[in-house]
Amino acid sequence: MPQPIFSLGLDFGTGSARALVVDTRDGTEVATAVFDYPTGEAGVVTESRDPNFARQNPADYVAALDAIIQQAVAEASSYPGFSPAGIVGIGVDTTGSTPIPVDHTSTPLALHPGFAKDPGAYAWLWKDHTAHAEAAEITAKATAGGYPYLGKCGGTYSSEWYWSKMLHSERSNPAVTRAAASWVELCDYIPAYLTGVTDIAHVKRGICAAGHKAMYSATWGGLPRAEFLEALEPGFSRFREGYLTPALPSDRVAGTLTPSLAARWGLPAGIAVAVGAFDAHVGAVGAGAGAGTLVKIMGTSTCDCIVAPLTEHVADIPGVCGIVPESILPGMYGIEAGQSAVGDIFDWFVRRISPAAYGTGSEAHARLTDAAAKLRPGESGLVALDWHNGNRTVLVDPLLTGMIVGEHLQTTPADIYRALIEATAYGALTIIDRLEEYGVRVERIINCGGIAEKNSLVMQVYADVTGRPMQVSRSGQTCALGAAICGAVAGRAHPSVADAQRAMTGVKATVYAPIPAHREIYRRLYRIYSQLHDAFGTKEGAASLYGVMKELITIRQSVRQRP
Repeated sequence: MPQPIFSLGLDFGTGSARALVVDTRDGTEVATAVFDYPTGEAGVVTESRDPNFARQNPADYVAALDAIIQQAVAEASSYPGFSPAGIVGIGVDTTGSTPIPVDHTSTPLALHPGFAKDPGAYAWLWKDHTAHAEAAEITAKATAGGYPYLGKCGGTYSSEWYWSKMLHSERSNPAVTRAAASWVELCDYIPAYLTGVTDIAHVKRGICAAGHKAMYSATWGGLPRAEFLEALEPGFSRFREGYLTPALPSDRVAGTLTPSLAARWGLPAGIAVAVGAFDAHVGAVGAGAGAGTLVKIMGTSTCDCIVAPLTEHVADIPGVCGIVPESILPGMYGIEAGQSAVGDIFDWFVRRISPAAYGTGSEAHARLTDAAAKLRPGESGLVALDWHNGNRTVLVDPLLTGMIVGEHLQTTPADIYRALIEATAYGALTIIDRLEEYGVRVERIINCGGIAEKNSLVMQVYADVTGRPMQVSRSGQTCALGAAICGAVAGRAHPSVADAQRAMTGVKATVYAPIPAHREIYRRLYRIYSQLHDAFGTKEGAASLYGVMKELITIRQSVRQRP
């Protein structure tokens, strides 16, 4: 075999950061290291009075880099042929939209002593929905003014995204307003830090974050026009300045690793650092995304990514999180959708509701899963809505909440746990239906993330509900692998992302096929879910729900009477 060449993938998730050293010849995962963010609860700073509040301390990101890179490199030393000098590229993925207020040197305000304890100066995590009013205002002004900015992001601007969070900060935190020279997405900040950028005007902005969250498109010349931003808040257009354009795809080079950081981590200086992107998008790369393949990155939330050739016409799709050229793969439109909570819903039930008899944490999840797996579809008589953290797609409404219908005095925790799993599957099918309604064909589904890896019940329910086989990515660290692929291309270990994917990705042998008898019941339950979805989620869908409970009872009785 040829001499091994390695790449390093850095994955900044919601609760922790991970480094992955990969052999670029075949995708062998050589070493990994994980760092749990120390600030807040599981790395997230929350506010008891506002469930929409979710921030992270940028100091945790810097500490994570020191910990995970040194640990991963040390662990990799036992791999045959490994040497730090063999690492040719670094790729970066992060959560998003997670913008950070920075000074003119691109340093996060939170790293200054005066802001170290001010959550307003922290990173505004993807699941922070405090800017829901500003998001609605942005949507209304763009619509009323005839601006084209919403067409490529599903028709509705989200409280999860860049401009709404900045606008909310502009109005709620005068100290940050005065101090912030700009805001930088986490996926752009990490490469800037690694490459020693000390001028905000020189930060390389990735097309992934810019196109999906910041209303950036070459179609209208880049960012939204100054007049539009000024109409939102006088002086707000200043944040267009210092935003280096054009925005770049993640197979491009953002710069090279600085000598000081290289010496600190035991690496050679000058390693190529790829332009950053969101975890889900590079996760799609690491799972082997291609035309017709929907990749579901399943974790606390889900992000659904699919691509289509730039040579094909892709219609604007209401409710998606963006249709952006080359945000996932070169030469392809990247289309993003997703659900605001999936694993978070299961975890909520375990932490807040589940009886002590099931234990806590992973033990409770395992016991509830085993009990739920013994139930047949429809046996519980329950249908739930998966909106415990709002709805990302297709309704784009952070003010929707979860609900369970059909409870009775014999309802068990396992009944509810299974109903919550099924609810997330119904939400997944709603997204698939919307994509196909607008001409994006879903021919294959690959799942990745901890849930896909560990929970066969979830995968089987998803197969039964959607009527499609569920495959699982070969890598248990697909996002970090995708980042490593971007690093491999930036470091010229492979000439293109497609070549790197062919060498470095794959799927597991196990495939979850739909069970026909389950499909019959889930079609009926999905109709009820859709009725509830439209009644509570749309202005036009307020039809009578009188028959819902009766139909659930009918389904429950028919299932229980079967042998």
